[in-house]
Amino acid sequence: MKNYRQSQIKRNLQLRARIIQAIRNFFIDREYLEVETPIRIPAPAPEAHINAVITDNWFLQTSPELCMKQLLAAGFSRIFQICKCFRHKERGARHLPELTMLEWYNSGCNYMDLMDECENLICSVTRLINGNNKLAYRRRKIHLDPPWTRMSVAEAFHQYASTTMEKALEKDCFDEVMVNEIEPNLGSPKPLFLYDYPAPCGALARLKPQNKLLAERFELYIAGIELCNGFSELTDPAEQRARFEKEQRLRRSFGYPVYPMPQQFLKALTDMPDTGGNALGLDRLVMLFCDATEIDDVVAFTPEEL
Repeated sequence: MKNYRQSQIKRNLQLRARIIQAIRNFFIDREYLEVETPIRIPAPAPEAHINAVITDNWFLQTSPELCMKQLLAAGFSRIFQICKCFRHKERGARHLPELTMLEWYNSGCNYMDLMDECENLICSVTRLINGNNKLAYRRRKIHLDPPWTRMSVAEAFHQYASTTMEKALEKDCFDEVMVNEIEPNLGSPKPLFLYDYPAPCGALARLKPQNKLLAERFELYIAGIELCNGFSELTDPAEQRARFEKEQRLRRSFGYPVYPMPQQFLKALTDMPDTGGNALGLDRLVMLFCDATEIDDVVAFTPEEL
């Protein structure tokens, strides 16, 4: 019998299936509707640093966000989806060009409420899988008992970085400093929500009413791994169009393809209620439960095997 890689990670794939079922039960128990939206769309969100896969002049979704928000505009107030998303040429220990995303939206919530819900979700799954509120990852013991740590991006730069948030933005090295100097320190021994990102780093997020230089956005870190990206949703179509146009100019300056404007999404924003939304990388969450350092160890097939 051949030595299949899949045979070696069978336990991980079984655990993955249990985690997905636990996530579904969590949302169904809270009266969320599970939805399905098209994977192939005419226009993705034109974000400067996220590249879509082109297929016959349309695009494979980088996120189900645009279609799910159109459902919110149509009156669906609590929805979730577990689906495949695609990022052109993203490959690494924690990256796949085809990834599995959990995305959910809750009308009437903001990003602070979503942090609480995210905390409840992961604690619920952990109790079901591990029987307690503890994770062990790479010899780090992670205690999930709430409340989890919350730290602003500005605070994180002050505590861990060699420069300030403002200077990193000026020198166009914000992402580099985040990845190399800040992220390895986050989420141990307790999970950490990093929040209040600079406005340029939240293309679809609402700005803070009391400080327009900041976006109501958060990311969750556990044991140095970034798990999700959530925010209070921007619902002003004129402001969203202006931001997309700015992102298109940036893409053009980087030499990236400039995507069509997602007109149907922009029209729907007029009817979209105030909402909090969160996108969680399911593959990375499974990595934590499996104590895996490589995303390859928690998926049935890698691109190189196809």
